Amino acid sequence: MNALKVIMSRRSIRQYKKKKVSKEKINQILKAAMYAPSAMNYQPWHFIILNKREDIDHLFKINPHAEMILKAPLAIIVCGDLKTEMNIDYLVQDCSAATQNALLAIHELGLGGVWVSSYPNKDTVEGIKKYYEIPENIVPVSIISLGYPAEEVKTEDRFNESRIHLNKW
Repeated sequence: MNALKVIMSRRSIRQYKKKKVSKEKINQILKAAMYAPSAMNYQPWHFIILNKREDIDHLFKINPHAEMILKAPLAIIVCGDLKTEMNIDYLVQDCSAATQNALLAIHELGLGGVWVSSYPNKDTVEGIKKYYEIPENIVPVSIISLGYPAEEVKTEDRFNESRIHLNKW
């Protein structure tokens, strides 16, 4: 696939087959995530890979809007390090860029995934930090639920010219 096709055909996948994702594919996804741009090139991200059922399912207990997690064979918690990037706004942008890169790699590799929020919900952030024993300076920014797709989501044309402004509003 070329980059534009990957970007325009990626959709959120919430249903997964019961098939294990190889370590090679996980590493390719994480490599893509780590190639994301970041403010001042600080690269503040860390990734927690969840492949044990009880650890994945616990995310649903922390975030009840993440029911797709219960069907996923794998999840990734994308975190940012406040010692590396002290500005939380930049840290969130950096980790969001890494999350998007990971989602594009997931799609390119024939997998499906969906972005699940954690930050800025304080209860979710604290619940994740406590259960997964995350250090104080680390902020869980997002969660990626992923696996082999068990559904096909139609691609829609999202281009909306009314959202484009030239030079001034």
